[in-house]
Amino acid sequence: MLNRCRSYLFLSAMLVLSVLIFTGCSKPPTEELAKAEKAIEDAKQKEAPAYVPDLFAKAEESLKQAKDQVTAKKYKEAKQVAVEAEGLAQQAMAGIEAAKTKVKTDAEQAIQDIQKDVDELKAAVEGAAKKKPLAAKREEIQAMITKWEADLAAAKEKLQGPKIKEASDELKAIKQDVTAKKEEAVNALAASPAKK
Repeated sequence: MLNRCRSYLFLSAMLVLSVLIFTGCSKPPTEELAKAEKAIEDAKQKEAPAYVPDLFAKAEESLKQAKDQVTAKKYKEAKQVAVEAEGLAQQAMAGIEAAKTKVKTDAEQAIQDIQKDVDELKAAVEGAAKKKPLAAKREEIQAMITKWEADLAAAKEKLQGPKIKEASDELKAIKQDVTAKKEEAVNALAASPAKK
């Protein structure tokens, strides 16, 4: 009986020792984490947050989860999530050029739309040139047109360089401003001046 007890005790000790050795040999996935961090940094340098923000955010979140898993000493899960983060960052980098092309195409369309609205407004100003009581309104509208044309020229220049997203954002703002003020200005110029 004593031998049997010793055998069970020995086997139990061996089992506990095996588990401790096995878990002690498990190590953090430092290589996978480093690859994921580099891929995310590369994507950031290529402006992924501006052009593919959702995919880039997923990559960053996955990296954070992998680091949290390491902190919790869940190395197997951390390795899987780190590999996922690297893959997401690589997908983001792969999608940047297509997204840039779309942003540039949309920006070029915005330029055409803005130019059309500005030309219509110029025609309205010319049509109102004969109405002397509208001189102050014409000057105000002409000043807006001059500003929009300068802003439009600056955005076009940026669009030809590496600042495509910045140019696109500026063009959206210009377009909103032109659209908001164009109808009001056309109506003001078309109004018949009140006779005194």
